[in-house]
Amino acid sequence: MFDLEEIRRRRKKLGLTQKELAKLVGVSQPLIARIESGTIDPKLSLVKRIFEVLDELEGKKITARDVMNSPVIYATPETPLEEVMEIMMEKGISQMPILKSGRVVGSITESSIIRALLSKGKANKLKAKDCMDKPFPEVSPSESVDVISKLLLQNPAVLVVEDGSIVGIITKQDVMKIMK
Repeated sequence: MFDLEEIRRRRKKLGLTQKELAKLVGVSQPLIARIESGTIDPKLSLVKRIFEVLDELEGKKITARDVMNSPVIYATPETPLEEVMEIMMEKGISQMPILKSGRVVGSITESSIIRALLSKGKANKLKAKDCMDKPFPEVSPSESVDVISKLLLQNPAVLVVEDGSIVGIITKQDVMKIMK
């Protein structure tokens, strides 16, 4: 997964000393030296942190803030389903969070709407709460696209939250755009 020999090569390419890299990672210089020389087997979390720092310095790290869509369009549990469907078609979106009093309480997707229509009847009699699924996972604006991509394998969207407020939403399509 991670090639420890790559640490020295990338550090030198960036013109960093072991001491400078250690400071950026939050560890001691002797620890960096031992990792580079292969005399210790570091924890995976430390190796990941070193590579994150190197990625940031090389300008490779793409974060949630870089790919999110903002402002986030949302519904409340009481929003009529016809209105939700109209908004989704008008905005060209396939899912949205459901908020109550500023808190995320669920989500609604094209699939959950179709399920509800098949089992519960006409849209004009239903509200968003009648087709609500579990909330989308939440990440910070600084979360890496790698982590977000893994969350999107199991979820239709990921919410970006900062200081308790939703600041963005990311879908599979957003990640595909940056990976092409």
